[in-house]
Amino acid sequence: MAAILAGVLPVFLLLALGYGLKKSDYLPDAAWRPIEKLAINVLYPGFLIPAIWNADLSGSAAGAAGAAAVTVSIVVSALTLLSRPLLPMSGPAYTSVFQGMLRWNSFVFLPVVQATFGSEGVGLAAVVIAAMIPVSNILSVVVLAKWGADQRGASPKALFRAMMSNPILLACLLGLALNFSGAPQPPGVAETLRLLGSAALPLGLIVAGAGLSFRELARTRVTVGAVVVVKMIVTPLAMWQLARLYGGDETAQGIALLCGAAPGAAAAYVLARQMGGDAPLMAGIIAATTVFSVIGIPAALLLFHLA
Repeated sequence: MAAILAGVLPVFLLLALGYGLKKSDYLPDAAWRPIEKLAINVLYPGFLIPAIWNADLSGSAAGAAGAAAVTVSIVVSALTLLSRPLLPMSGPAYTSVFQGMLRWNSFVFLPVVQATFGSEGVGLAAVVIAAMIPVSNILSVVVLAKWGADQRGASPKALFRAMMSNPILLACLLGLALNFSGAPQPPGVAETLRLLGSAALPLGLIVAGAGLSFRELARTRVTVGAVVVVKMIVTPLAMWQLARLYGGDETAQGIALLCGAAPGAAAAYVLARQMGGDAPLMAGIIAATTVFSVIGIPAALLLFHLA
């Protein structure tokens, strides 16, 4: 347990640092958006490309973890869609519940994987991210296009354009292409990407912490509580057991578990603002799942190691 806490604690301390910096007005509000843009568009791809490029994809671990994560995400999404007529809430609020059930924060996921499973785990986790990004983004955009305020649907062309403008997805695709081609790393490239990647996770965690908002939790506590139960308890256990069923080894199972236990993604709040979702509710869901993950992720890892 001490080893688990030692690995996970820095992740949440950096989240708390970002939240404290934002609340203290140490940096003006206008400064956070370009910092977030730098992290997502430059630093994070610098981390993901070499992680996938160097990952061992010859075994079943990556496939089992990725398939488990995608399968559970599709099932949860389908059940959430089927329950729409039973949910007494507005369309925009429903879109935030949907995103809260589906989307997860890779800025929290990857550092925990790195602390728990090392570089081998990071490579497999990056492959899981590559599998999950298209699924979560396409489903979220479709739901927002149907139920978001003042939305009239999204064409396949618009969905494709949105996917191809996602820097994280593009980085994953490039890493996979380099991996499958067996391309050697030119001198200096690996070192440059390593330097970029070393800054990506800490800065990403600080930015994620700065984006937390707890203002809506009191008003929407029942809705948020239901999302937390599904997202932070049901989903990780389902991904873990499905990875085992798919023949994944211990590393694949642990990565699937951590994928499910990761809190809501800050990008979901941005998408909610852009496409007419309930942005305050989305912010509350992200904040609640992040706080719960402080206990939930160590508990999930302890359960995994004891199983």
